[in-house]
Amino acid sequence: MKILFFGDVVGRSGRQALSRHVQDLKTSLNADVVVANGENSAGGLGINRKAVEEILNCGVDVITTGNHAFHWKEWKDVYENYPMVVFPANYPDMQDRSCYSVKGLTVINLQGRVFMDCIDNPFSSVKNVLRRLDKETIKLVDFHAEATSEKIAMGYFLDGRVDAVVGTHTHVQTADEKMLPNGTLYISDVGMTGPYDNSVLGMDKEAVIGKFLNNRPVRYELAKGRNIINGVFINISDSERSITRISFLEQGED
Repeated sequence: MKILFFGDVVGRSGRQALSRHVQDLKTSLNADVVVANGENSAGGLGINRKAVEEILNCGVDVITTGNHAFHWKEWKDVYENYPMVVFPANYPDMQDRSCYSVKGLTVINLQGRVFMDCIDNPFSSVKNVLRRLDKETIKLVDFHAEATSEKIAMGYFLDGRVDAVVGTHTHVQTADEKMLPNGTLYISDVGMTGPYDNSVLGMDKEAVIGKFLNNRPVRYELAKGRNIINGVFINISDSERSITRISFLEQGED
């Protein structure tokens, strides 16, 4: 099983960058399944039908989310009509929509609690999800969390129970990809797909700096310029288990 996973897709720029590169990467790497985190794909915050359709049309098979997925009321439309869009299992009443299986891979979505919303325990929640799954399916967990310590702890907690644990949410790719002692592949954060130049996590730097300076509400806008594409390529077979970072800048302006 060869899996391409793209980090948080940020706004229209991120969706367009994805559309320009998914098929080429999928072909060159001979990937079986493509997954992307889409919780910031609608206007840089949230998810809606248009964003989902565009991401799926790129060749993505499963879309994961996180805390920002519920920003727009349109998330209910996505929830009701797109089963391949999954939501964190530790939100109340979300366990039935927290995983999706395709081509022998099951993608599971979880959310952290450190520095984030006080929702259900992700460690307990994932145990409940795993009890319901076919033991033979390959399992990948998107752990959408802020704290690196919580992510690493989840990696070791699931080591040997799932095949891969990849972190999302911080939009900054980490360089700690590895295989844990019992065979689970791990990275603390995949990074993001979206605006890079003059950008703070995809948003125009001036608005973000203004927020930190004045602590008053501001309107965030997507940054302009080049896009960065962050992801990982995961190979799981009888002869190989590996996780490799993907990171490159597009040339020229979007």
